[in-house]
Amino acid sequence: MKKWGLFSSVAVATMAMSTIVQAADMGVPVMKAPVMAPPVFSWTGFYLGGNIGAAWASRDWNDVTRGVLFNQGNNARFLAGGQIGFNYQINNFVLGAEADADWLSRNNNNGVGVLIPGVAGGPFVVSSDSRWISTVAARFGIAADHALFYGKAGGGWVGENNLTITNRATGATLTGTGNSSSRSGFLLGAGIEYAVTNNWTIKAEYDYLGVSSRSFIVPIGSPFLVGDNFNNRSRNVQEFKVGFNYLFNTGGARY
Repeated sequence: MKKWGLFSSVAVATMAMSTIVQAADMGVPVMKAPVMAPPVFSWTGFYLGGNIGAAWASRDWNDVTRGVLFNQGNNARFLAGGQIGFNYQINNFVLGAEADADWLSRNNNNGVGVLIPGVAGGPFVVSSDSRWISTVAARFGIAADHALFYGKAGGGWVGENNLTITNRATGATLTGTGNSSSRSGFLLGAGIEYAVTNNWTIKAEYDYLGVSSRSFIVPIGSPFLVGDNFNNRSRNVQEFKVGFNYLFNTGGARY
């Protein structure tokens, strides 16, 4: 009986296969397994990463009392830091927000010495240094599959050292205590980001940060320039940096 049952099962299976083949030959449609479409890439998700680059700062000081300009130069500074943010993609539009913080290398250019009319000694040199930059901004852009072209707008802060005035003839130095602080301003930027994989991206970006002015009045007891008002206006920092991000891609929010 067992042999008879096994024989019957094989016969039924053979007849079923023959029927399917005949149906295909006669043009009768046969059900096929659905083809799975590849997943659609989306920029939506949180991300974090790092960056390196260069910064140029406009930091010239004026002795407003005597009408003398102290030029500190505008040489490039190395920067390095990181960023964190969030993207939300709707069709080809991407909206989001980003915060970053960068450390700046030391500036070894203290500017050119200046002779001040009516003041003995000199030349005099003014120096101040930026130590870090931090920004918070909205990001908005257009995605072309794995490429994202974006702009940024927001605000930023620059951490600065005390203003120092030096008489090179005598070596006497005055440091303006209490004027070491962070200065705020507006941020505008633009860049391009490319997703190498669904999670890892690389980017290149340019930023312009307009910074509020600083001022310092030389106090009584200073070895020189007592009462002079030092001020720097129209200050700005420009950055160019490249970096990478890890995108925690949710695969959604693309309509």
